[in-house]
Amino acid sequence: MKYVIGLDYGTDSCRAVIADALNGREIATAVKYYLRWKEGKYCDPNASRYRQHPLDYIEVLEESIKEALSKAPAGTAENVVGMAFDTTGSTPVLIDEKGTPLALRPEFSENPNAMFVLWKDHTSVKEAAEINALAKKWEIDYTAYEGGIYSSEWVWAKILHILREDEQVRGAAYSWAEHCDWMPALITGNPKPETMPRSRCAAGHKAMWHPSWDGLPSEAFLTGLDPLLAGFRSRLYKETYPSDVKVGTLTAEWAERLGLTTDVAVAVGAFDCHMGAVGAQIKPGDFVRVIGTSTCDIMAVPYKEIGDKLIPGICGQVDGSVIPGMIGLEAGQSGFGDIYAWFKRVLEWPVRRLVGKSNLLDLETKERLINEVIEIIIPELTKEAEKIPAGVSSVIATDWMNGRRTPDANQLVKGAITGLTLGSSAPQIFRALVEATAYGSKAIVDRFLENGVEIKEMIGIGGISLKSPFVMQILSDVLGMPIKVAKTEQACAFGAAMFAAVAAGVYEKVERAQDAMGQGFAFEYHPNNENHAIYMELYKKYQQIAFFTENELTQIN
Repeated sequence: MKYVIGLDYGTDSCRAVIADALNGREIATAVKYYLRWKEGKYCDPNASRYRQHPLDYIEVLEESIKEALSKAPAGTAENVVGMAFDTTGSTPVLIDEKGTPLALRPEFSENPNAMFVLWKDHTSVKEAAEINALAKKWEIDYTAYEGGIYSSEWVWAKILHILREDEQVRGAAYSWAEHCDWMPALITGNPKPETMPRSRCAAGHKAMWHPSWDGLPSEAFLTGLDPLLAGFRSRLYKETYPSDVKVGTLTAEWAERLGLTTDVAVAVGAFDCHMGAVGAQIKPGDFVRVIGTSTCDIMAVPYKEIGDKLIPGICGQVDGSVIPGMIGLEAGQSGFGDIYAWFKRVLEWPVRRLVGKSNLLDLETKERLINEVIEIIIPELTKEAEKIPAGVSSVIATDWMNGRRTPDANQLVKGAITGLTLGSSAPQIFRALVEATAYGSKAIVDRFLENGVEIKEMIGIGGISLKSPFVMQILSDVLGMPIKVAKTEQACAFGAAMFAAVAAGVYEKVERAQDAMGQGFAFEYHPNNENHAIYMELYKKYQQIAFFTENELTQIN
């Protein structure tokens, strides 16, 4: 018996899946939430600041693996041969000479600037703009393989912002690491910045790494951005690795802490969406949508099909970032499920505030009533919004409440809701928000198609794809394309498990692991052609509203 563990670090929690390496059968799973993050610590949504403490990551690592092992048959732990991580990204942290995140040092334990900067942190908009401006004037455009536009969601903008903002952190910072690089390095005992194996996925899509210019952007370019970046390049990396490569094995300390053996092979990490696409059995021509708080869209294209083509406005094209031996393409939306969650919070406010002040109910009853109402807001909105025919409501929204990731990254843009009347209802607004996220998805698909990338099949993974037929049907109607939904709820963790099996030597390449371990598809959505025609007319209005808000209202806070 050979088992592998896939660890999926999402925005809110870590999911551990133990799978049979020979057939992909799920043996056990566990989900653990980040305690400090759940309490809202170290974040300021009004300033678009989202930070996570490394202790959250360490604690859920131990808790999730131990719980999963406790659910597995006796003898499972001794037969675990491989492990791999996927994480959100770009989620970097400043580290010292030993590779320790600064927040793990006592003097920085409560300093958000010493913590991991979550993907959705947009505090570095200014720095991203400076990177773009300099790249267009430089002899080499270091953004060329990242869609030609650098984003505030990516590592160099975030690191520069923190170095400028915090003198104490700046003085202690020696280098930086992505979350997906630090986790494997931590448990294999190789966290030193210069020798820590680095993810091709993270480096190529977010750090402007490319072999044609000898790795990362030049020292001259980085110091041209700001002298505060002096020396960082020499304390980082030149080589990067796809996730079929073995980093090392568990140290004795971590084997004991996790209840495993020191023979467990650990693979190079990658971002969640890329491994999720692998878990969904991506092949050439597949367009995999990881649909959650945001979306991430992934393709794996053979070299001969992509050639020298550069696709503008996406989140990069990187050799081996998805399937080794192919070019990985990435795009996505900065807000998807987060937009529905925002509207839910708006509607929660009077419930929490007014029921909480009521003198008619005792404290326990008020709490139970509030929780009950909040729990059913989205299901009730969905039920009523489904009854509204396409095109009947005058309400149209854009999906930029958290900025725009692609096409053409711009984190300064804001969301909009238009066409409101005195008769507009909450279900109408909710439907408009769902339609907006579908329109944003269409803009991404169109960018690929306009640049000659063939899309043969659309695949959805993630919680929304499995749990919301309403959202998925509207998405299919707007795109005018069928959408297959992956069967497993943990596609990202399964993708990590597949890479773990390759790193452990069970398979020689990840395509073999996909064939053996893939879980297949649960169902498929087909577009309603009548609704598609209606949505194409509404999509034109969405584009007009988007153009106006971006060009006229971007600087308004």
